[in-house]
Amino acid sequence: MKTRRITNLLAAAVLAVASGASLAQAKEPIRIGMVTSQSGGFTAQGEDSLRGMQFAVDEANASGGVAGRRIEVQIGDDESTPEGGRRVAEKFARSGYNLLVGPIASSISLALGQNLQRWDALYVSTLSKSDRITGDSCNMRMFQANHSDAMDLAIVQPWLKDNAKEKRFAILANDYIWGRDSAESFTKAAQKLGKEVELSVFAPIGTKDFAPYIAQLKNSGAEAVWVALVGRDLIAFAKQAAEFGLTTSKRIIGHAYIMSFVVKATDSATDGVWGVLNYAPEIDTPRNKALVAAWRKKFGRDPSENEVAGYSGIQVIVQGVEKADSVKPTAVASALSGATLDTVWGPAVMRAEDHQLVKPNYVGRVKRVGGELRPVIETAFEASIATPAPTTCKL
Repeated sequence: MKTRRITNLLAAAVLAVASGASLAQAKEPIRIGMVTSQSGGFTAQGEDSLRGMQFAVDEANASGGVAGRRIEVQIGDDESTPEGGRRVAEKFARSGYNLLVGPIASSISLALGQNLQRWDALYVSTLSKSDRITGDSCNMRMFQANHSDAMDLAIVQPWLKDNAKEKRFAILANDYIWGRDSAESFTKAAQKLGKEVELSVFAPIGTKDFAPYIAQLKNSGAEAVWVALVGRDLIAFAKQAAEFGLTTSKRIIGHAYIMSFVVKATDSATDGVWGVLNYAPEIDTPRNKALVAAWRKKFGRDPSENEVAGYSGIQVIVQGVEKADSVKPTAVASALSGATLDTVWGPAVMRAEDHQLVKPNYVGRVKRVGGELRPVIETAFEASIATPAPTTCKL
């Protein structure tokens, strides 16, 4: 009788375990729509970002998924345009892949943001820097995991104060909203310190020949140049600036300039260039050390800032799903708002007021490390300095 009772209890326990395993396996998967630039002006950054996103997905699935859920993805090309991004994102969202991530250009992110409620989707920005994402276009379903323009520019003034002896500056920027905003913000920062901006020139996106602009910069009385260019334009300028001697005659300081994809595409043209740097492999946190070790094991090199941006976007979604124990966009959004997340920069709060991830930022320089030319952190700024208070967002 006792043996039968024990046998029955064991059978019940086995059934309970089997049922639990079945329920875990039956949990709805995390369906992520990766919208990124595989063609057009942002292709190089898009390829890097996609590699980072896929690495994060593979890492999570290899460890058994996220709280019993496997991650499934669809990948689409936004063609580096707002319309291309909107089209592919809507396709993903309507087919159930409504946790969206990936665009480079801010114009694409803003196009997605205004449609999220209609699509019943959530979106995490990984590389789009416009302050409008967490400003006048903020959205309960939209999150900025990357450093915004405001975060990049918040560290410029304190860095200039302590590190720039130059008194006279010039500016070269792309002639669209991001470039002009960057130029305006740098001018204000410099003028507050009693420095002068003697020349500001703006090049249309798609410029291939920067010789006329470089001539103006060289002939100006400026001692240093602030550069805010994007994508292929930035690569073309970097090569020509070195060729025509601008980088040796004046200090070059860049906004979104000293990135690995630019360094690799321009040989030694960026050697010695300074700029805002959002990530470097030497960041000393447990999460970053683990990522760098795993990345080196797979690729034989360190991850770039664009790859880490993609990786981090997936991490935000994954941690949101874990906290919500749901894949519904509204539930994930609610769980993320105000949450403290484990990131490569250390613990970081997804600020409830505007959905900006609050984290440190850096100024760095391109130089040789172990025979390799790469961006290296020179000055670190704590999150309290690097993340300005919310402005126009009303959530």
